[in-house]
Amino acid sequence: MGLLTGKTALVTGAARGIGKAIALKFAEEGANVAFTDLVIDENGKATEAEIAAKGVKCIGYASNAADFAQTEQVVNQVKADFGGIDILVNNAGITKDGLMLRMTEAQWDAVIAVNLKSAFNFIHACLPVMMRQRGGAIINMASVVGVHGNAGQANYAASKAGMIALAKSVAQEMGPKGIRANAIAPGFIETAMTAALPDAVREEWMKKIPLRRGGQVEDVANTALFLASDLSSYVSGQVIQLDGGMNM
Repeated sequence: MGLLTGKTALVTGAARGIGKAIALKFAEEGANVAFTDLVIDENGKATEAEIAAKGVKCIGYASNAADFAQTEQVVNQVKADFGGIDILVNNAGITKDGLMLRMTEAQWDAVIAVNLKSAFNFIHACLPVMMRQRGGAIINMASVVGVHGNAGQANYAASKAGMIALAKSVAQEMGPKGIRANAIAPGFIETAMTAALPDAVREEWMKKIPLRRGGQVEDVANTALFLASDLSSYVSGQVIQLDGGMNM
């Protein structure tokens, strides 16, 4: 018996990267997994097969997470296909970095829509399902820049700060219904994007991290597993900074 046996998890933006790592971890612990991405292409189908190979049910859904109507349709389909939704991970996100003085309205709107509005969309659609079940776990993937800010990322930082406040607000509203909501704020995580950074930039990052290493997607997935499972049954409205001690 895994920690999530018999549960159904919905993970947004999970065809690759951190979202995929979380979906795989949940599957390893017995959860059936529904995941979304903007398109379910060959890569998405491969992710679907990889998750299903863990011995669970898995379906990938093409969805623009920033679209309210599409989200309602997808959640209704997930409910029909899986019978319920016990865990929601709001992971879909993009970056469009730029200094505030040069940032365009389009850059601002796109990041807020995909990162923050998508979380509202999915929480809004999933809450009625979780309320009928008298329980559920919601996890918002935030970022340390949502706690501390970051020059050149005003839009991204604002969206991630919003996801933290959203989780705390939902935790307060839904606690009496047995629904928990928390946020994870990763710092420097080793991904294809960070691997492409110049060595000098990486070295500067490492100097700021007491553990002197970047985090792995597995570290994020393990933290998500904790927050999704009964191991954290008395944890709600919290933000876990997953940054190797970079911001204490």
